[in-house]
Amino acid sequence: MITATRLEAAQAAVTVLSNRPEVTDWTLRYFGPWWNATTVDAAAVCTGAVVIADVKPEDYEEITLLVHDGRSTEEVDYAKHPLLLAQDGEDIIATSPEEGIAYRSTPSSGRLVLAGADAQPLALAAARLAREAIRGRLLRDGWAVLHSSAVVRPEDGATLLTFGDKGAGKTTTALLLASHGWQLLANDRVLVRPTGERGVEVVPWPSAAALGLGLLHSLGWDEQAREHLRSGGSFHPTQHDSVTEALLAGDHTPLWENARRERKVQVFPDQFEALFGVPLATGGRAAGLLFPQVDADAAPDVSDGTRTLGEADFMSGKTEDRYPDVFGQAQGVDGGGRESARAEVAARLAELPHRAVRLSHDVPASAAVLTKVADTL
Repeated sequence: MITATRLEAAQAAVTVLSNRPEVTDWTLRYFGPWWNATTVDAAAVCTGAVVIADVKPEDYEEITLLVHDGRSTEEVDYAKHPLLLAQDGEDIIATSPEEGIAYRSTPSSGRLVLAGADAQPLALAAARLAREAIRGRLLRDGWAVLHSSAVVRPEDGATLLTFGDKGAGKTTTALLLASHGWQLLANDRVLVRPTGERGVEVVPWPSAAALGLGLLHSLGWDEQAREHLRSGGSFHPTQHDSVTEALLAGDHTPLWENARRERKVQVFPDQFEALFGVPLATGGRAAGLLFPQVDADAAPDVSDGTRTLGEADFMSGKTEDRYPDVFGQAQGVDGGGRESARAEVAARLAELPHRAVRLSHDVPASAAVLTKVADTL
């Protein structure tokens, strides 16, 4: 039996079909309300972009043999796995031996076929490529990608975008506001485009959210996370076992993979509301920019910073090194959007109110400052 899940974001849509319901169920859960994921009748899907992801070992072998039949190949790192690419007529074909998945992409039609032997890695890959298909369509339609968290005021759709370097407090700012009357639109990046004369439309970029153990504790969410695990629940499978063990032990000491990368809790989008009571938004319009900085020993307050947007606040093909557009879904458009789109978005955002905010580990005080500032924008 073939099942199907359809995703929609702004003017873009893609349908994931599979001979295993685990694959389409994963897409349904992973994108949920952020990208209006719904179950649809597979028999009625006849047009538009599709990702067909079937558990078919024989098709995996067939495409893999094609890749290795003497044609010119290129090896790239894709989603932390080596991927061998080749051309077959107008199609791009590829094989990922570590995942046990083979790919065939036809960029002109938006059709992408995956075949593998195991449903779980196939489900992850199908969702990843469905997201890339949506992004590719939006980039071609004049959208850009910002490295920003975002929250939406439910009454009027006003959206606050939060910027900063790693560790500045983008995720903290979004989650504190989302715990105090705002809706969470994104924890790390958003899609934006100019609209009307001076507006900027914002839609989410769905992904698992990485929350440090210390932040989870500061927000008072560690007990819910621990009970979820004890009752047989789980978080995103990319979460390291040491993080799960720390949650179960009630230890919120930060865990480091190396001196620069913290191991974090990996939260599914639907778990924000189900576990932590944080509502999600599906879109909004930019109304103000926040630039937080965390200083553990200082009193939270509005600061005198004059930070403005820079090139690093936009994503680009270079910064999308985990998911380069090897399957041609953006059809040559840079992974962060066309330069003209980025420039117009930057110009419009520059006219909106900017606020620099100092946060601390005092969560109630930090939340009070943020909500006061947000009410003025």
